[in-house]
Amino acid sequence: MRGRINKGIGGFYYVAVDDEIIECKARGKFRKEHITPIIGDEVEIEVKNGKGAITKIYERKNSLIRPAVANIDVIVVVVASKDPDPATFVTDKMLVNAEINGIPSIVCINKSDLANTAELYDIYTCAGYKTVCVSALENNGLDELFEIIKGKTAAFAGVSGVGKSTILSRITGMELETGTVSDKISRGKHTTRHVELFKMRGGGYVLDTPGFSSVETEDISLQDLESCFPEILKHSSNCRFRGCAHIGEPDCAVKNAVLEGVIPQSRYESYKELYEIQKGKKIWK
Repeated sequence: MRGRINKGIGGFYYVAVDDEIIECKARGKFRKEHITPIIGDEVEIEVKNGKGAITKIYERKNSLIRPAVANIDVIVVVVASKDPDPATFVTDKMLVNAEINGIPSIVCINKSDLANTAELYDIYTCAGYKTVCVSALENNGLDELFEIIKGKTAAFAGVSGVGKSTILSRITGMELETGTVSDKISRGKHTTRHVELFKMRGGGYVLDTPGFSSVETEDISLQDLESCFPEILKHSSNCRFRGCAHIGEPDCAVKNAVLEGVIPQSRYESYKELYEIQKGKKIWK
């Protein structure tokens, strides 16, 4: 039988085959080949005497390291308009991570009932990302989000407290565990204990991706970093110098676009910070 791993705990993998969930262990050959099944894997299983075994893992179209998930169609990066205040650098890191892994992403601005979302909306639509504004609390805008991700496997990312679990609960119809926002640090209490695929009504899956803000950029060159910022890449061909870093060079079309307000300042600051981080990594290699 062919199915998909939707959860893994303590060496057991829970494989969805049609409407049935079958508990499986991975065959020993995978350990010998240094292959570990991960959430989202399409697999072949055998069931004997009521016990399931994973016998084959089909080729992955993509995979993430943290968290370990595979075959993602779209990443939904969730940012709150308020409570906690928008963490644009972390949001931008998540978008860069999606670009590095070749996974399309959209931006979901939650808690539109608490603050005006126009500035955030403009920042990310300007960058070229499909952006939706929702209020999970008041159940506004979720139909639009649902239509975008319906039938797909959508990974949700965002810092604690932005409302991912509430959005997922609304979309799946399941009451997922949520945490309140700490007054002391204005961040949500971490509630996601493991990665799990949840089926959406009408088809498709959603999952939370704790830890996705930790960008794995070891294999990306400084020159390729600009390709992870669509609006910067768009203007880079007009720079005076080939291979312009858009940091200190004269006649830089990217810096001019920032001055003219065409590229949002927050996005440019994120690019510069990631450039310096990556530059430091290259020095120590």
